[in-house]
Amino acid sequence: MKPEGFHHVAYRCNDAKETVEFYRDLLGMEFQIAFSENRVPSTGEEDPYMHVFLDAGGGNVLAFFELPNSPPMGKDPNTPEWVQHIAMKLASYDDLMEAKSKLEAAEIDVLGPINHGLFDSIYFFDPNGHRLEFAANKGTDEDIARARAVADEMLEEWSKTKKAPRQAAWLHE
Repeated sequence: MKPEGFHHVAYRCNDAKETVEFYRDLLGMEFQIAFSENRVPSTGEEDPYMHVFLDAGGGNVLAFFELPNSPPMGKDPNTPEWVQHIAMKLASYDDLMEAKSKLEAAEIDVLGPINHGLFDSIYFFDPNGHRLEFAANKGTDEDIARARAVADEMLEEWSKTKKAPRQAAWLHE
């Protein structure tokens, strides 16, 4: 068995309409479909929800649930804010800078661009507090092969030491 890709990735949102408007109008994702029930199909429990699906490009779908009868959304207090995020690919550095300008014009705080060696990124938050990343690849085939060649070695070293291995330090230097 090998997955063919993601069917969809789902997160929670505070307001389905506001979320669709943000992703559709600001980020350019097509609003595809919505499911809404008063009873959860997989568990049978009574819990009304709105489930919305947006086209993230390349056959990828980003989905959200609005759950009006659940306690307010929260974040994992033990996980730093920068860790959990949704990263989406843009075609070029110029597209990355255009996105940054558009977001800032909409009064959204944007961090970056950040040089990650193989790609550049910008970071920002959606109306639900989910951290988002736009990334534009820039690494050559040789750069990618060089990073892949040490991935297993780095993972093994990390597993033993819990200290950052240096085999791919060139990516951020």
